[in-house]
Amino acid sequence: MKQKIEELILQAVETLKADGVLSREITPNTAVERSRDAQHGDFASNLALALAKQAKANPRQLAEKIISALPRHDAVSRVELAGPGFINFFVNSNSRHQIISRIHSEGREFGLSKAGAGKKVQVEFVSANPTGPLHVGHGRGAAYGSAVADLLQAVGFEVHREYYVNDAGRQMDILAVSIWLRYLEECGEVAHFPSNGYRGDYVREIARDIHKKTGNDYRRPIMLVLEDLPADEPQGGDRELYIDALIDRAKTLLGLSLYRDFFRVGLNTILQDIRIDLQEFGVDYQQWFSERQLMDDGSVEKALERLRAGGHLYEQEGAIWFASSRLGDEKDRVVVRENGQSTYFASDIAYHMNKLERGFDTIIDIWGADHHGYIPRVRAALRALGADEARLKVLLVQFATLYRGEEKVQMSTRSGEFVTLRQLRNEVGKDAARFFYVLRRSEQHMDFDLKLATSKSNENPVFYVQYAYARVCSVLRQLDERGWERNLLSGMENLQLLTEEHEINIVETLARYPEILERAALHHEPHLLIHYLRELANAFHTYYNAHQFLVENAPLRDARLNLICAVKQVLANALGLLNISTPESM
Repeated sequence: MKQKIEELILQAVETLKADGVLSREITPNTAVERSRDAQHGDFASNLALALAKQAKANPRQLAEKIISALPRHDAVSRVELAGPGFINFFVNSNSRHQIISRIHSEGREFGLSKAGAGKKVQVEFVSANPTGPLHVGHGRGAAYGSAVADLLQAVGFEVHREYYVNDAGRQMDILAVSIWLRYLEECGEVAHFPSNGYRGDYVREIARDIHKKTGNDYRRPIMLVLEDLPADEPQGGDRELYIDALIDRAKTLLGLSLYRDFFRVGLNTILQDIRIDLQEFGVDYQQWFSERQLMDDGSVEKALERLRAGGHLYEQEGAIWFASSRLGDEKDRVVVRENGQSTYFASDIAYHMNKLERGFDTIIDIWGADHHGYIPRVRAALRALGADEARLKVLLVQFATLYRGEEKVQMSTRSGEFVTLRQLRNEVGKDAARFFYVLRRSEQHMDFDLKLATSKSNENPVFYVQYAYARVCSVLRQLDERGWERNLLSGMENLQLLTEEHEINIVETLARYPEILERAALHHEPHLLIHYLRELANAFHTYYNAHQFLVENAPLRDARLNLICAVKQVLANALGLLNISTPESM
């Protein structure tokens, strides 16, 4: 109905242009919104106020002219002028019920649109370093990114989902040497474990598996490993210098080929674990993009050469710097270290250049909120490369905080004291986890209430929404048990019998679904869909508690069944987009 009113307004504007009342150059934004107060109609437009300056007219007088030029339509019962120039539309009650027929007709397609016009969008999300299992913090980025991608696809965008695998950086070396040291422990070589190493049980498990398969092939005397190393942090040394020295020592004692065995096994084991976790969490990707690929195919050097040719690089103290402060960053950034190794940021520049070269209209990066400071340097790199930085959108996600009772659970992949996404999913289920993760705006902090997420009560929002779907299924089962049949056609012919306040409320709520879906997609705010689901569920439960559906009056019964089946369909459509199930009994 909103779209129809927008069309009527545009026709009125074209009529006024043809009559010379408005200039041909005026480009109106119809700006039709649902009225918050039923006394002000069903829809309202502020077009007259928006056009008044361009038209050099009094907004109220302009609104009168727009109203007089509006084509007549059976769906609109009347149009009123309000305030300084608002135009209020009242919808015919019979037309209002047509949404039920539309839902039944379109089924799973109801709510989908072509707003994206087939534009290509790349959504990169999660992209956690493959140095340990995904924890509950990563889960929020996974649920949010997946929902953003699926909603964009629902409104007509061509979406490419991507995970960027950081498999070439220093953190992977730290993981490899951590595994090797645990392997040496399996061989009987015992020493102080580095304060900057990865301590999780998963590191011991990988090391133990290597030892079972290879025996002592990689064993080196611990005295040789530790000989002349700088002091670690607990002994008053520098933890970063110590771990880097250990990495160099491992490469020397093992040789690069054997050292790469630990690097490769650690990467492949953890990355496979991440893949399984995300698949079971309902997250799929079109591509897993390797950072090493950028180095192997020369993309990093190509990106740096473009920066160098543009005069954006300089050398200082043996390192190569990107002059990002000239382009909006707070300071310049190292892209090649003194030892000749390119930095993670250099790879990131090459990765974004690669994204642009693949022809995406929009690039969406979904990062943890702690990466906020990284945004200016990436935008600076795009400017330096001569790219349109407007093609990049960065969406930030606050990590979720998990509580067990009153105790906050710490999550650190380095210390090993964390709750994995798999553990969370096993405890509360995929549905509750995904629902809770997108319950708030992504940039808002959230506390994950485990007790609430597992409760079977109306206070649990995911239970409340799914229970609405299950209740409709229960009504349909009761219909069969009574030996009655639902007459779909009769129900459509008698929708005018749905005059109860609860019924009107549900009809109006159902009609808003396409608008909510489009807004949630275009603004990257899946929480809007969650709020809508809770509102629709509440409207249904209230209706369920106030009225009987399986009444003796067959025309009324069929009309009510058509209404609640429309509720069932919209619940299924919205929950499906969020990859949340629709149980038929609870």
